[in-house]
Amino acid sequence: MPASRSIAQKAERLRREIREHEYRYYVLDEPAISDRQFDRLMDDLKDLEARYPDLVTPDSPTQRVGGETREGFQPVRHASPMLSLDNTYSYDELRDFDRRARERAERSSLEYVAENKFDGLSLSLVYEKGALARAVTRGDGTTGEDVTANVRAIRSIPLAVERGALHWLGVPADFEVRGEAVMTRRAFEELNRQQDETGGKRFANPRNAAAGSVRVLDPAITASRKLDFFAYFLYVDGRVPLSTHWKALEALDKLRFLSSLRHASLCPSIDEVVAYCERWESKRDTLPYEIDGIVVKVNSIALERELGFTTKAPRWAVAYKYPARQETTIVRDVIWQVGRTGALTPVAMLDPVEIGGVTVSRSTLHNMDEIERLGLHVGDTVVIERAGEVIPHVVKVTRHGHGKKPQPPSRCPSCDRSIHKSPDEVAYRCVNNSCPAKFREALLHFASRHAMDIDGLGDKLVDQLVGKELVKDLADLYGLKLGDLEPLERMGRKSAENLLDEIEKSKQAGLARLVYGLGIRFVGERTGELLAGHFGSLEALAKASVEELTEVPEVGPKVAESIAEFFSEKANRELVEKLKRAGLRAEEKRRATRDARLEGKTFVFTGILPHLTREEAGEIVAAHGGKVANSVSKKTDYVVVGAEPGSKYDKARELGVEILDEDEFKKLAGA
Repeated sequence: MPASRSIAQKAERLRREIREHEYRYYVLDEPAISDRQFDRLMDDLKDLEARYPDLVTPDSPTQRVGGETREGFQPVRHASPMLSLDNTYSYDELRDFDRRARERAERSSLEYVAENKFDGLSLSLVYEKGALARAVTRGDGTTGEDVTANVRAIRSIPLAVERGALHWLGVPADFEVRGEAVMTRRAFEELNRQQDETGGKRFANPRNAAAGSVRVLDPAITASRKLDFFAYFLYVDGRVPLSTHWKALEALDKLRFLSSLRHASLCPSIDEVVAYCERWESKRDTLPYEIDGIVVKVNSIALERELGFTTKAPRWAVAYKYPARQETTIVRDVIWQVGRTGALTPVAMLDPVEIGGVTVSRSTLHNMDEIERLGLHVGDTVVIERAGEVIPHVVKVTRHGHGKKPQPPSRCPSCDRSIHKSPDEVAYRCVNNSCPAKFREALLHFASRHAMDIDGLGDKLVDQLVGKELVKDLADLYGLKLGDLEPLERMGRKSAENLLDEIEKSKQAGLARLVYGLGIRFVGERTGELLAGHFGSLEALAKASVEELTEVPEVGPKVAESIAEFFSEKANRELVEKLKRAGLRAEEKRRATRDARLEGKTFVFTGILPHLTREEAGEIVAAHGGKVANSVSKKTDYVVVGAEPGSKYDKARELGVEILDEDEFKKLAGA
């Protein structure tokens, strides 16, 4: 039977009361009642909803955990990219970031927000009509995994927000919150204790534990792991709906999120930022959760838009990473590894030592110049450092052990062919194109997340594929059959089928990823995108001359020569043909100009434009055949001026360069 009005009102009162106590306990850390009293309230609500199922609402506190264990996670594309931050490791680098931002913004100083850098799993929470509709992991920044059922179990995340609070803040009911799922040190220790008792695998650190807890297939397990969520971004339609980042943090706080506002500071200059970083370095161990640095963001949202993004990271934010804790150990041997370009890298084999929750038993020595600088010998006692997630490296030698000094091998340790050292390089290289070690690394690079993204093609499987000669070049991947894979170690039919599905899916990765995946020296992700947009096909790129390659923005002579050299090799040209025959998408629409009305014209932008970012304005120029410069000279045709212009405006007036506002620029471009 349906519930009476008085019973419905009682249920709503219970829901409001429970939400208030959840907020006080999980967000404010100021519980107003005992755990037993809280459980009694929850039991009363559960009892009412069990007797009157029509009373159950999606945002009821009783609905945080429910449903059956799932089989997997569905991919979800983010409304706007979740880019990672560039890292700085010294105050000089932090000041360089400030200098670049000020120069680009044409300001003498910038106001920043400094926040603790949480060490957890980045999440996007999408709210529709004020209620949590979807939670997605960062993934590769463009596409993540739907983990909504698990995230609902994190009690510091509101299942719904008060519509009145949204209205008062001027934020619509459809919005997005981004932040970090973290596990406290106490919860981490308790989890590992339970893992020990049950024979489960111990987690290396709280970050891994948080990530693993969000991605388990049973929401009840997530609920038991006691995660928190710190919110640090508020978006509406991909943009911050307020004038400053600080106001956005305040809004998140008022919407009852556990925001980073509680340990953030508004800094009027980079000097204040440095002071904040210094202050927290000595205090970070007093926090209940791990932080590995400080995030620094330009406070003005208008300036954030103006500064824009690189391919991988925003120009208006950076992470200052605290120096890693160091440990002392002994070098027992030095071996040489062959990379995908043939470069030989010395690696120190160490007595195992734990640094930041990770056991380290090897460390890169980079090259012979670094070995000389350190004065390193086998048997030496050394200081090892592991900063952030980078490969551990030797900082210095503290005591010599009188062992032999490492020397580069005369022949490749993989293929036993001679090695070569160019006079203008520090690296020794194997020049044998058929070297198995080079191909192994090339195959791992080709399958990596930012290249063809073939999930499941890891080190051990690649070793088998190369060792058994099932794959002799990159294109051979696309000829693998179930019968080839099933007999391999740790494969089995289901794993083999999954890998073949991943390989088939990678055919549609696109030209930019394919160009990057080929492993051409000096060609990174950004260059791969530029080359794909300019040439439109792998075939056209392969035929391009050095002169044609240098016409691509950001491609200099060194990169152009490397690309041309790669495709001058007969084996690489044959590889291109094999990849095309295998069905890979090796073509895409060229970034064509709509017309040539701006051809030969050079534009410079200064100040904050009312409606366009500099990137958007620059795209309009490029689309019509023009180009954008960073400085004003006699060769500049137009300077487009927005609010608060800097010295470029003065320079334009001094040289008599034509000055346009945004409307005049759009009219000229026909935009």
